[in-house]
Amino acid sequence: MRDGTREDYQLLREYEASFLARLPDTILESVRALDHSLDGYPVTRFKHSLQTATRALNDGADDDMVVAALVHDVGDILAPFNHAAVAADILRPYVRAEVTWVIEQHGLFQSYYYAHHYGANRNGRERFRDHPWFQRCVDFCERWDQASFDPDFPTLPLAAFEPAVRRVFTRPAHDQSYTQSSSPAPRPSAQGA
Repeated sequence: MRDGTREDYQLLREYEASFLARLPDTILESVRALDHSLDGYPVTRFKHSLQTATRALNDGADDDMVVAALVHDVGDILAPFNHAAVAADILRPYVRAEVTWVIEQHGLFQSYYYAHHYGANRNGRERFRDHPWFQRCVDFCERWDQASFDPDFPTLPLAAFEPAVRRVFTRPAHDQSYTQSSSPAPRPSAQGA
């Protein structure tokens, strides 16, 4: 890299722009790949992700949170022990800090539902009790994540979320108008669409 010229790096920047333009497609492919991950649940991780996003949309969540609900488990395939951090880092340049924090902590907060069955502490999330987004993460897990293993739930297809994925992942990365923690107005429910 030390020997690269300005022209070399300008050319690489052009390639990078082309690569980044395909990011929404890469994200959608990563969600689709969850159809072939961890077994044993009543639905695949792909279907689980679609259900989680459908529930978020049905509850009137905005694009940031709906997309986060869709991609919250994409790290499962390559990083099963820190999948939440992987998903949060994918989202971080494009969504507000609140959403990133919820996704980053959802693995710990989700353990509330099962850790005691393994002899572990199900209340690990309590260390964040005073955090301003604690309840938001509790709600994400309770209303959307832990509930989304239902094979009979009327789940929207991936195509229903594609426009939101494209809106979020084509934003300028680290644009403070998106990444600051103010909460935008909720989106209309999928039931009303």
